[in-house]
Amino acid sequence: MLQQLEIWIRATVRWFGYIPNRDLSGWVLLIMAVLVGLAVDLVMTQIVRFVVRRRPFHTLALLKIYVRWAFWVFVPSLFFLLATNIQSARFLRRHPVADKTAEVLFLVATTWLVVQLLKVAELRLIHQYDTTQDVNLSQRKFVTQVRFFRRIISAGVIIVGASLLLISFQGSRKVGLSVLTSAGVVSVLIGFAAQKTLANLMAGIQIAFNQQIRLNDAVVVEKEWGRIEEINLTSVIVRLWDRRRLILPITYFVETPFENWTRSDASIIGSIFLYLDYKVPIDKLREKARQVAENDPLWTGESFAVQVTDTQPTCIVVRILVSAHDSPSAFDLRCHMREQLIAFLRDEYPESLPQTRLMLAEELKGGGVSGISGVVK
Repeated sequence: MLQQLEIWIRATVRWFGYIPNRDLSGWVLLIMAVLVGLAVDLVMTQIVRFVVRRRPFHTLALLKIYVRWAFWVFVPSLFFLLATNIQSARFLRRHPVADKTAEVLFLVATTWLVVQLLKVAELRLIHQYDTTQDVNLSQRKFVTQVRFFRRIISAGVIIVGASLLLISFQGSRKVGLSVLTSAGVVSVLIGFAAQKTLANLMAGIQIAFNQQIRLNDAVVVEKEWGRIEEINLTSVIVRLWDRRRLILPITYFVETPFENWTRSDASIIGSIFLYLDYKVPIDKLREKARQVAENDPLWTGESFAVQVTDTQPTCIVVRILVSAHDSPSAFDLRCHMREQLIAFLRDEYPESLPQTRLMLAEELKGGGVSGISGVVK
């Protein structure tokens, strides 16, 4: 069949008025293979577009976004590799670059395609899970595990592809064997590097199973409050409350204590501290605080308390506890209650607020008017 194809190619070249040489039919076959691969890409793309227009599919949309260019490279490289395999031994001996190029292109394209397909599979699995809500603990756990294992498999695919690529070259094979059999300083450095990599990998596996952290968990690390944005193989990215990013090694969450506000439950109790005068009516304040909490939709109704927790020479410390669904809601609820309670005390019981300016003025009476005016300025 190959001889017939070569005869047909030579006849076609002669029909155009050219005299074919011994290798022309081989190059024409390779070019035709690449063109056929591009034609297959074009046909498949048009079919996908037609199907998406008639009825949108989430999977096809993901394939179009993530796999399109990898597929456009993979199919021509596959046909190019097939064309080199059916070439004559004479052509391959005369042009070994064509055979080696086909292997390299196919390995690179296949690795790229598999990595992109794994990304599509991950997005297809987790697209129905909402990780933005603190109460969805099981969903955030599943998404964290899926993303971590997808990264591990992708890294394995890349390592296998790179190894096959190096093995295909004789020189790289010798270098690899010499590195593996070497000793001394190189072996020590490789051992330390592998130890650190394995430590990160084991920490990631421990986090994926034990769930110390999950995606979108509210955490306090390095005295900063934020949410887990990404969990990579070697690092964790925390999105802080002011949109900064804190990048920490993944081993940090295994070796260092930290606060996780959404570990098993997203609900939280917020505290409000008021520093008031001894004259403040605690019962009236407690009644007003409960009224404000009941009228605020952020309050869950699970916890409420108004207590005098401390006394100081000039004031008392009143602590108000209220419960909320999550930490952002608790922060907003605390602000709402603080604002309304201060307004209530200022309007109804102004004598209960700390009299700092009055006490300062009384202390300075002995210094005369000039002393008071100097302080006011």
